[in-house]
Amino acid sequence: MSRVGKKPIPLPKGVKINVGGELQVEGPKGKLTVPIPAGIRFEQRDGVLEVVRENDKLAAAHGLTRALAANAVQGVSTGFTRELDIVGTGYRADVKGNVATLTLGYSHPIEVVLPKGVDLKVDKQTHLILTGYDRQVVGQTAAQIRALRPPDPYKNKGVRYTGEVLRKKAGKTGAGGK
Repeated sequence: MSRVGKKPIPLPKGVKINVGGELQVEGPKGKLTVPIPAGIRFEQRDGVLEVVRENDKLAAAHGLTRALAANAVQGVSTGFTRELDIVGTGYRADVKGNVATLTLGYSHPIEVVLPKGVDLKVDKQTHLILTGYDRQVVGQTAAQIRALRPPDPYKNKGVRYTGEVLRKKAGKTGAGGK
């Protein structure tokens, strides 16, 4: 049984919490809100935020709410990072403002408009670093960029997460004889 909901959330300096109909978290990186389900409440004691549930039927919502609140606190204080690698001859990326231009072996370059709160940095044209304060938006943006050219199991070309392990498949062998 998971005990995620019972774990306290440490509040770093510079993070302000406001509990009302929803939890509002404000910090140096930005401002996020977390919905609070019925039967769940937040208690703040000496630099620690605790999530309390009324009864055991709310166990799943308890753990989810605690995880969302912890992600919001971490996001507004330190932020989140997702790294992608582009592998393939002629595959590259460039960013101007909030528009990323990706050349991924198609007949045309692909332009991706980055959502508000997500920054993209390109190293050596093939290493992308996405940063932002909202974990969900950063992860979704990384997944959408990866989906433009998922890694090919035969040639290992495409866009992949940094550190993602791929299993290369063997291709067809030549004419085997009769």
